[in-house]
Amino acid sequence: MNCPPARYLLFFQYFGTKYSGVMETLTDQPMLGVQNYLERAAQKLRPVTPIKFYISSRTDAGVHALCNSAHVNIQRAAGKLPFPESIIVSALNHHLKPEPIRILSAYRVSENFHARFSALSRTYVYRLVTGCSHHSQIPVFERDLCWAPRGDGLRFWELEFKSRSFLYKQVRRMAGALVAVGQGKLAPSHIKELLECRDPLAYPLNTIAPAAGLFLKSVEYDEAAVEEEGNAAE
Repeated sequence: MNCPPARYLLFFQYFGTKYSGVMETLTDQPMLGVQNYLERAAQKLRPVTPIKFYISSRTDAGVHALCNSAHVNIQRAAGKLPFPESIIVSALNHHLKPEPIRILSAYRVSENFHARFSALSRTYVYRLVTGCSHHSQIPVFERDLCWAPRGDGLRFWELEFKSRSFLYKQVRRMAGALVAVGQGKLAPSHIKELLECRDPLAYPLNTIAPAAGLFLKSVEYDEAAVEEEGNAAE
């Protein structure tokens, strides 16, 4: 008889430029999701049943993650003990090569733990570089990692947003609105009107910040609860 599956909480990061987003897509699409590559790597662990990543936080095409999270169930063949967390990390990173995706850490949790619903908050960072009259002025290692609206004086800015959850494109809308006010395209009174009407269709589409500057910085959990989950799982 096969052993019951072991559940793990995984933290991972990626450069989102070449992906359709973090979520899985059909394999015949020109751009795949980060989840496609994670699950492909996980199948190399030879589980008894297919592995599915339950991802805590969606990110769109071109958006990056310094740290996203997911939980997975891994069932091994009869007589084989669950993988240690360190083996999960090293094995998945080996099979993810050469993709710009990396597993940061893994924690054994109980079967009741859910990466999405157990999260206390998500933190996003939006990176801006001002003062570029042309895209070629951005340092090579910063391209596809920031938004460069025109302005005077080369400066880097980081806008940080933290909440339990976010609406679709909410952070990009907020960052775009702040830049639009700074550029005189929107007045502060317009921001108040947009907040009060609570209608996403009322938001000016040409002021939504591009995906390249957005990073999911972290997903926060109750550390004591995660540790208790691990003890319960063992």
